[in-house]
Formats: sequence, structure tokens, C-alpha cells
Amino acid sequence: MSSGCPVLHVWGRVLVDDEREVDQLWAVDGRVTFAPPPGRPVDDVVTLEGWAVPGLVDVHCHIGLAATGPVPAAVAERQALADRDAGTLLVRDAGSPSDTRWMDGRPDLPRILRAGHHLARTKRYLRYYGRELDDVGRLPGAVAEEVGRGDGWVKLVADWIDRDLGVAGDLRPLWPEDVLAQAIRVAHDAGARVTAHTFSTEALPGLLAAGIDCLEHGTGLTPTMIDEVARRGIPVTATLLQVDQFAAIADSAGRYPVFAARMRELHARRFRQVRDLYDAGVRLLVGTDAGGTIEHGRLPAEAAEMVAAGIPAADVLGAASWRTREWLGVPGLVEGASADLVVYPADPREDIGVLAHPTAVVLRGVVVA
Repeated sequence: MSSGCPVLHVWGRVLVDDEREVDQLWAVDGRVTFAPPPGRPVDDVVTLEGWAVPGLVDVHCHIGLAATGPVPAAVAERQALADRDAGTLLVRDAGSPSDTRWMDGRPDLPRILRAGHHLARTKRYLRYYGRELDDVGRLPGAVAEEVGRGDGWVKLVADWIDRDLGVAGDLRPLWPEDVLAQAIRVAHDAGARVTAHTFSTEALPGLLAAGIDCLEHGTGLTPTMIDEVARRGIPVTATLLQVDQFAAIADSAGRYPVFAARMRELHARRFRQVRDLYDAGVRLLVGTDAGGTIEHGRLPAEAAEMVAAGIPAADVLGAASWRTREWLGVPGLVEGASADLVVYPADPREDIGVLAHPTAVVLRGVVVA
């Protein structure tokens, strides 16, 4: 449903950030204000009560992608609505084969920061997902092109199974380190940041040496690498819903026993890996990897997995909301910002399961769910 009322009054507990809570705010003409608007009659105000937080952020999401590749606009719209209705109002789309720019004109759909089309090598990634390059030397030029298609981000596929090795097939880096370094310089020179899919350990030295800005999955990080990632402030998106599928992936990879064994080992230590990242002071991001094999609207489930791994609910909430908004440069609940928020019946810092039960989703000052 939607509300045509120009004024919302949210009261109870408004969690602005780690340091600030207030007991109320208003949304006037779609913008946040902490001062009551003068002269508004009571029947011109919609009141929402509960625990309110800035709209949730899914930093690893693929709107416009399904298991078979790009989807029609109507399907992409349903994906975006599923994310929105679960409280996700800001998405960093970590690579999509579909052009979703048309969504920018839809005030009822989440805001999307795009990374263009994720870049991979021919026959070294999931079919129909990435932009496949048949010559590794083309990577820097392709990065320059994807910078123009994205919103300040580029996505690389840094490793995948090498089936040409037969039964010895296992995760291997896709790019020579010198080419990788040149490609990331191209993005940085254009003012863009680069994130990379990586499951393995082998791909990480090249990524770190090249100046990668963010890591997706990061399951192969060793203790020494984790310390380096923490020191350099490189965030990691844990994608625990995706990593939880590694055992099933191994079961289906009988022709590649080395790869299967690796995936089972990564699956078995997934929670310990995330706790090690947290304990080392690495910035953890919350991302579902929705699209492909994971349904949209699963951010509350991803947050719950992170808490199950041993991360405090308050820190997971911050990572799923105000902290990551700040990191991405998108305002949260500050004076004059877009009124994008979610209201809950209880405090999600105490029980992360509350995220699965919003009482209201407000996007651009309008109650949309």
C-alpha cells in the first residue's frame, strides 16, 4: 500500500546511528526533519510508532539476474519490490547483465548503486552471468567501460573453478597480477572503486597488491591476510547465505574432487571465518547475493546468519543500516535527507529476528509496505 499523506510522524525510538537516538522525527515532502512542522492539522499527519532505523542496505545484490541470466523488466521489478518490502531501501548491485536504469524513475523502488556488468573470463564463471573476456589483456579496457555503466563501482570475478584441469580442477585466479593491478588503477583514476568475488586464497595476494577496495565472500582469507585487510580498512561482505550453499555445490561437483573438498572445508568453517574477521576489526558488510540461486528479500535472513556466527546483533544492525549508508556516501536519518526508514515492533539490537517483521517501510517519505 502507499500513503499520499505529505507528513509522517515517527515516534518511539529512532536509531539514527551508533551514537544518537531520538524519540521522534517527521517526514515532510519526503524529507527528514526533527522539528515538528508548524500548522499541520492532526488529520494531515500519519503516525508510526516503534523502533525506527535508516533503510536497510544490501551491498551484494543482483537485481535483474536469475539463475538463467538476465530477466525481463517485470521480473526485475518484482525482485526490487521483494527487497523493498523486506526493508532494503538501498542496494549496491554487485554486477548485473540487465540494464536497470529505468528503475531510477520509480520513486517506489529502492535506490540502486550499480557496479556495471561483472567481469569474468570466457568459460571461467557462471554462464550468462558476467561479461566474459576471451583475452585477459582486455580487462583494463573493460573496466574503463564498466566504470561508465556503474555508479562509482566495478565488480571483478577474481577466481573460479578451472575445469580444464580435469579431476584436479579447483579454484584458480582469473587474471595475471600485473593486468589486475592495471585494471584497478584504471578504475581508481576514473574515481571508481573496485570490489571482487573471491572464494579462494590464491586470488587474494594479487587483489591486495593491486589495491582492491572491497572483497565479496572472502572465504579464503588467511589469518595474516585478515590482519592486512583490517589494517588497510578493506571491507568484506560475508554473504553467509551463499556460503551456506557450498556443501551442496560440493555434492554436485563429483567430477572435480579437489574442488569439492575445498568447498566443503570453506563451508565447515564459515562461521569461524566471519568471527575471525570481526575479531580482527574488519568492517563486515551485509549482502545477500540475491539473484541467481538466492531469492530477493532475504536481508533479514542474512543478518540472522551473521548473528548466528557470533556477531553482536547491534553491530549487525549498524552494518545493515547506518554504517554502510555512511560508507557508501548515502545519508541516513539526518536533517533534510530522504525519509527512507523501517519501523519495527521491538528493538532489533536486542533480537535481530525483528528485522523479518517490519511494521512499516517508508521510502522517500511514503509508506510503501
